Amino acid sequence: MKNLWTPWRMTYIQEKASLEKGCIFDKGSGKKFEKESLLLYRDSLIVVLLNRFPYANGHLLIAPNRHVSDIINLHKEENTALFDMIRESVAILRKHKNPDGFNIGLNLGTVAGAGHPEHLHFHVVPRWEGDHNFMTVLAEVRTIPEHIESTFDQMLPDFQELYSK
Repeated sequence: MKNLWTPWRMTYIQEKASLEKGCIFDKGSGKKFEKESLLLYRDSLIVVLLNRFPYANGHLLIAPNRHVSDIINLHKEENTALFDMIRESVAILRKHKNPDGFNIGLNLGTVAGAGHPEHLHFHVVPRWEGDHNFMTVLAEVRTIPEHIESTFDQMLPDFQELYSK
């Protein structure tokens, strides 16, 4: 048997318990961006984070800033801002990652797979032809080729530019 050493993942494994305390979308509260919490963008309506446990490089979480658990409770401005940010995020991901496609979705409620059912959020996941291989199927392991901090550094300037629009 061969070992696949991924020592950088230990930080994520050890942090998972502490991250589950409190809302992940409140991390970096009061800031427009913060590398430690992978916060790429926050304004009065929207927050964008890199997913700390991504399915693929550039996996984003986009949520209303306000705690809302059901899509029917979104204010009209939040709804518009969410979909505008999803569109902007797709453009940024295309620029930097050149994916072949995207999975964009919302898991509403625990039984639907929502990891944080108290705060609805959209997943924007770039996809490439053949991006997941036998590792995921046989060993329940994903291979992520770029370190998450590099992805953050690469995309942050584009999200910062959104403030000037």
